[in-house]
Amino acid sequence: MMNGDDPDEGVRLLHRAYRLGSPDTHIDFYRDFAKLYDTTYAASLGYIYPLAIASVLSGQQRPEGAILDIGCGTGLVATAICKVDPSAVVDGVDISSDMIDKAREKGDYRKLMQADLTADYSHVPTNYAAIVSSGTFTFGHLGPELLPGMVGLCRSGAVAALGVNSVYFVDQGFRDVLESLETEGHIANVALNEMPIYDGRNEAHQDDTAMILAFTKI
Repeated sequence: MMNGDDPDEGVRLLHRAYRLGSPDTHIDFYRDFAKLYDTTYAASLGYIYPLAIASVLSGQQRPEGAILDIGCGTGLVATAICKVDPSAVVDGVDISSDMIDKAREKGDYRKLMQADLTADYSHVPTNYAAIVSSGTFTFGHLGPELLPGMVGLCRSGAVAALGVNSVYFVDQGFRDVLESLETEGHIANVALNEMPIYDGRNEAHQDDTAMILAFTKI
């Protein structure tokens, strides 16, 4: 039986998530992980990544309108955002209906949508005032080739706070994609904020960081 206070089990689940491949493997994995995500993983490892996303977002001049949480999972980012700004309107999108069900229980989202962001997500609106994400641009998940499409979900003047695992950021060439988007006139005011993913309680991952990409859509 999995223990909600077992950090070793949380690390094992994290490592399994890093090895995921096809969309079907994500759906299968998160069907079970959804029940354990907030406890066995997030609480036991001291997962503070959502707080970092909320902090970077709050430091930007965000226009009026809804925020889209990309790969919303169980809803930890929306909870963090709403603590900083109780008036925030947040929508979420995720590939896993089981994770979405957990997010819905928290009551912090206006709308939740299921979508495979590597395939068809035409039902997701394209007029958001901000996009945010934690834990989605990482090993076994979404890569930099998805960034242009995510920018396309925003209206002009929208801001972003997109977290990318720092090692993955370098390995997968996120900087090159950001520079292309900036050079081609799609985004401006690009800033990279390196912040811790965990609070240090778990020795194996105490030094893990994320590069939080902040920018404005032109």
